[in-house]
Amino acid sequence: MSLELTAEERAIAAGSDGTAMAMRIVADSARLLGAPRLIPIASAHIDGALYHGDSGTLFAERLVEGGARVAVRSTLNVGALDLTGCSRVRLEEPARGMARRMMEAYRKLGCEQSWTCAPYQAGHRPAPGTDVAWGESNAVVFCNSVLGARTNRYGDFLDIACAISGRAPDYGLHRPENRPPTLVFDISALPAAFLASETAWPVLGSLYGREVGNAIGIVVGVRNHPGEDALKAFGAAAASSGAVGLFHIADVTPEAASFADIEPQTTIRVTPDLVADARRRLSTAQRTDRIDAVAIGSPHLSLDEFDALERLLAGRRLAVPVYACTGRHVLSALEKDGRRRALEACGAVIVADTCVVVTPILADRRDGVLMTNSGKFAQYAPGNTGYGVLYGSLADCVESAVAGKPSFAEFGR
Repeated sequence: MSLELTAEERAIAAGSDGTAMAMRIVADSARLLGAPRLIPIASAHIDGALYHGDSGTLFAERLVEGGARVAVRSTLNVGALDLTGCSRVRLEEPARGMARRMMEAYRKLGCEQSWTCAPYQAGHRPAPGTDVAWGESNAVVFCNSVLGARTNRYGDFLDIACAISGRAPDYGLHRPENRPPTLVFDISALPAAFLASETAWPVLGSLYGREVGNAIGIVVGVRNHPGEDALKAFGAAAASSGAVGLFHIADVTPEAASFADIEPQTTIRVTPDLVADARRRLSTAQRTDRIDAVAIGSPHLSLDEFDALERLLAGRRLAVPVYACTGRHVLSALEKDGRRRALEACGAVIVADTCVVVTPILADRRDGVLMTNSGKFAQYAPGNTGYGVLYGSLADCVESAVAGKPSFAEFGR
């Protein structure tokens, strides 16, 4: 099947400016993917503004020099610097300067300075059935699954090319016939108390992603709506342990009811033993007698999650720092109410615009131990930071940070 461009798309691609370059990138990608056409998009979320090397900065600056501007609403994922000044990033020159140039280039392209991996909690929530082009794995899976919009997992730098051209290849999860589930992930055998806990959803997401890969499943056996933060944690873990771009949860997510009569090819029956094994896999630290830091907020913390952190902390002084990663939309609310100052007085370090696994913020320790309640942090921290991980609930993380050593209460290790 060959790609057919409209007369307008062909005319744009024939130009020599930055918009033409973006259109050609999208069209060439569509040809490689076997898409028959391009489709208009309503918005984009850009993951490509995170500095990984000079080529990314130079690419963005070339688009700017060519006069390109985004054609649709475009929010930005985390960058490599905390532009708010909340936390100290140990990125040295010349990389630091190149990272700043990259972030500035995306501002000049017309992108919103959101700098968060949870744009859906910062007001960017496309309507169900809307075609968009989002990058960042957790944002993609949340957009598809919880919001019911339609996007593929757009990588660097196809995401910004889609945003500038206002188009995306018509393939994959944009097409309704590719969105039904092919398997059932049955959690009805799990205790209700576990499913009601904050711990459950990162663990279940990690297990789900490892079991399904890039398949689309429907989760059954959920007794009550777990809440948006739980769905955020589930999707993030699933998208990092597997290649999940879309999941459904019976009686919870918007498209699930459409597939009530579909006969799945496979059923995965989740047992307490499978959950216990999935939880053990999230902890990789060789030493369990100490921790050097706690990191939470992958995806970025919501205000509700800061509420929970403050209740658990209760004004106590931390023996080791808690790095609380969040977006500037949440930071502004914390500053308005004086909560940022109170958290920092306890020893917490608020990280905005970025997070501790994508840029050097944690102390440089060869045998460091990081504790987290994030399934995504648990997946990526060992490779990205060199720290071993201990996984626990938020309550475990806070008690451990206060004590200066691991403390596990909820459902054990």
